[in-house]
Amino acid sequence: MSSIQCIIIDDEELARTLLKTYVDRVSYLNCIGSFENPMEALDFIHQNEVDLIFLDIQMPELKGTEFAEIISNTAVRVIFTTAYSDYALQGFELNALDYLLKPITFQRFLSAVEKFPHPTNNEDTIVIKSGYDLHKVKFSDVVYIESDSEYVNYFLENGKNILANQSLANLETSLPKLFMRVHRSYIVNRDKVTGLKGRNLLLSGHSIPVSDSYFTKVKTELF
Repeated sequence: MSSIQCIIIDDEELARTLLKTYVDRVSYLNCIGSFENPMEALDFIHQNEVDLIFLDIQMPELKGTEFAEIISNTAVRVIFTTAYSDYALQGFELNALDYLLKPITFQRFLSAVEKFPHPTNNEDTIVIKSGYDLHKVKFSDVVYIESDSEYVNYFLENGKNILANQSLANLETSLPKLFMRVHRSYIVNRDKVTGLKGRNLLLSGHSIPVSDSYFTKVKTELF
């Protein structure tokens, strides 16, 4: 997956510098412009592909909310960055991704950025977000997925694993039919299953427990 192309619009240099520092710390963000003047930013958007804008509200020539209205018919998403809470309702009415109040911490910045959707055009792959990084993985390379408290662990064919902040229940609904739930804590890749030993599935050198509620379905669909 390509990086999220973003720009910063703020009439304060210190604010622009801080946001640029935050953007540079996130591997899947790419800052392609930083603007003091919103009109210059508008020209830039018309000539370049922009996915996300970090947008101040109180600016001399054009308010951020007015700017957001102008681009509301485009696919560009907006995260407002402002010292004023007064515009929060209007900001969300403009379909803002988030509304950040200055001073902005990196943790708050990151939580806003993670609301940006990370689609992939390839139906054979999944984009896994782990911490600040994105991993593009082929479904065929995933052996099984295990629930780990508030996280899930993707175990791959190459022996590596990727920890992601997701719930197994939500993930299950978005996976293709190649995957099957066999336990409250496990989802397996059907193509990796090589056998059933007692109440455990054998797949690519792993042994995964099958719960009673899934056992009949597993035997019927996999054997």
